[in-house]
Amino acid sequence: MGAIENKQLFEEIFAGLSLGDGRLFIDRLAKDFCWTIIGTTAWSGTYHGKQDVQAKLLRPLFAQFSDQYTNTLRRIIAEGDYIAVESRGCANTKTGSSYNNSYCWICRVADGKLQELTEYMDTQLLATALLPPQAG
Repeated sequence: MGAIENKQLFEEIFAGLSLGDGRLFIDRLAKDFCWTIIGTTAWSGTYHGKQDVQAKLLRPLFAQFSDQYTNTLRRIIAEGDYIAVESRGCANTKTGSSYNNSYCWICRVADGKLQELTEYMDTQLLATALLPPQAG
């Protein structure tokens, strides 16, 4: 897949995410997918493998939300196997905080599957609005 196809893939993924539907995103994660969250928060680090991402990142994260999480695409830049995505996520937590974060994802796609994702965001909001993953 080239830049045009990768851009279309992310447009399709975010069409679902903007409605709270992450099925296509999850479906497109490679088995050996790596997700890195920058910073020094309890959530920061690299999650290795699709199962690790789901068990140690996504389930604890979504368990903290009191309503449906949405993520709306703002901009995509694609070159070869790499995609830069700017988006805005929105949810409320069970502790009463708003978790409305802005993201920049730098992703690598191969054979129609997401191989790597590095996530840049407001880490102060992450640290204050969410409980640590093991406490979630």
